[in-house]
Amino acid sequence: MPTLSIVMIVKDEAENLPDCLNTVEWADEIVILDAGSEDSTLDIARRYTDKVYVDADWQGFGVQRQRAQAKASGDWIFMLDADERVTQALRTSIEATVAADERDVVYAVARLSWVFGRFIRHSGWYPDYVPRLYARERAGYRADRVHEKLVLSEGMQESVLSGDLLHYTYRDLNHYLIKSAHYAAAWAQQRQEHGKRASLSQGLFHGIGCFVKMYLLRAGFLDGRQGLLLALLSAHSTFAKYADLWVRSQSTAEAD
Repeated sequence: MPTLSIVMIVKDEAENLPDCLNTVEWADEIVILDAGSEDSTLDIARRYTDKVYVDADWQGFGVQRQRAQAKASGDWIFMLDADERVTQALRTSIEATVAADERDVVYAVARLSWVFGRFIRHSGWYPDYVPRLYARERAGYRADRVHEKLVLSEGMQESVLSGDLLHYTYRDLNHYLIKSAHYAAAWAQQRQEHGKRASLSQGLFHGIGCFVKMYLLRAGFLDGRQGLLLALLSAHSTFAKYADLWVRSQSTAEAD
């Protein structure tokens, strides 16, 4: 029978990890690569698997996922984050798919996010299909710092699994702001490394566009007050990443 590896990259995820791992204990193998946690993440991880590794040489999400996948031995990989939970319906779909063993297909899952007290079913956040299940030798991640992409072997097809992947993405507003700032900085650094520049007017334009798209065009108003808050915060985050890149370009210009 083909085997399945759950592969995770983590750092300081002690609060999330038990609830996450409880939903995937049935897998043939769980591989966890830690980026240098300072909480009890490693102790918790070792209760569930002996395949726990540490690599604190952080070079971005893409490289870290590459390293984690290289330590897996299963025929199939399911890439999972600590703030996610595999539902029973999704488990059933994953097991049936692995058993069928069609290795020229990569499978996406519908991710349902819980944010500020409710599941978000509009705003462009659902079904939020993300490719997560694939044959180990047929796909892998690019070395992007953030928003890493899964690269498929030539000729591979895409399909969708049944069942939702629950995503408990933000604990509170402070967690959102911290996480958003980290993503903005990583995005700006990656763009700067590729010689890109930005202006504040670009940030303003994209920020307003983000709000209109989320709240109006993608019916964020149907997500209640949480939908309004998310649209406002997303607009701010969009502006912030362009502003970050603009600030970096000013620093570079002064140095020159």
